[in-house]
Amino acid sequence: MARLRFLGHSAFEIEIGGKNILIDPFITGNPQAAVKPGDLHPDYIIVTHGHSDHLGDSIDIAKKNNATIIAPYELAVYCGNKGAKTHPMHIGGSYPFDFGVVRLTLAIHGSAIVDGEDIISAGNPVGVVIEADGKSIYHAGDTGLFGDMKLIGDRYKPQIALLPIGGNFTMDIDDAAYATKLLKPDVVIPMHYNTFDVISANPEDFAKKVGSAAKVVILEPGEEYEF
Repeated sequence: MARLRFLGHSAFEIEIGGKNILIDPFITGNPQAAVKPGDLHPDYIIVTHGHSDHLGDSIDIAKKNNATIIAPYELAVYCGNKGAKTHPMHIGGSYPFDFGVVRLTLAIHGSAIVDGEDIISAGNPVGVVIEADGKSIYHAGDTGLFGDMKLIGDRYKPQIALLPIGGNFTMDIDDAAYATKLLKPDVVIPMHYNTFDVISANPEDFAKKVGSAAKVVILEPGEEYEF
């Protein structure tokens, strides 16, 4: 049995393969945050891109827990220069970690770190597929709709898809519902909505749009889903 906990926005904690994995732990400054950074004790942290609402507290949490940050190469270099232990990857790459295989996928978005007046390139944004214990989980990161989501569904057959629905910066409800039909997961969990006014969305509307294409599980920050 694996466990997934929604931490708010696009942040998740996943217990799988005997390890604790965080994805995009934006905690400090997140009005939805269900935990404090000190409450989290991961073995690995996966970061999909460099925007502050995804990189979040990754570096501090990694350093305090001797956790490894898994990220696209350029972002991994940035995190490593800040003192974190890292494992760099890139789109299309896969690697067998001690809990399972991580694959980085395409995401249509941006990736930069804003430091005062400076904008630091963090390479390309990504989505991630985790394959462990006979299960497959797809976290789309921040992305617009793209046709190769069908390829991700056909090739990796994710049982669970974590998809943004808030619009403005990412897919909206209609596009995320269409993405669900391309991916064909058993379960889809909406994310990246209602954190800020500009990404307001009603997940119940998303569930109606998805219909019978997948089971929609709506999690409040702090809630868990076992699979």
